[in-house]
Amino acid sequence: MSDLVAVRLYFPASARADRSRFWHHLSAPALAHHLLKVARRAGIEQAILHHVDAGYLKGQRLSHHHPDASSMDHPQCLELIDQRNVMDRFLELHAPELRKVRVLVLSCETPELVTTLD
Repeated sequence: MSDLVAVRLYFPASARADRSRFWHHLSAPALAHHLLKVARRAGIEQAILHHVDAGYLKGQRLSHHHPDASSMDHPQCLELIDQRNVMDRFLELHAPELRKVRVLVLSCETPELVTTLD
């Protein structure tokens, strides 16, 4: 049995990464793109930033995506997939950056009849 998990991170489009370098003090990077980069560097098996057409985060108003203008509260979802121990280490290492993010850890099952992409 696989110990595969999907971690889903939910946060508003306005969320920014911590200012860790000089250039970040001028303009902190978007949290979504920052987390994608650090997930790649950490060797996370799979990372997908989902397009959100419409939705809301806890305590927020309903938001709809519009190509010309979008709300800073518009929800984003970043999904990371890897083994539980790898994801636990990643979440622990990046806990300070995830303090304003709703984190869900979902156990996964992969059917044995289906071949996986390797």
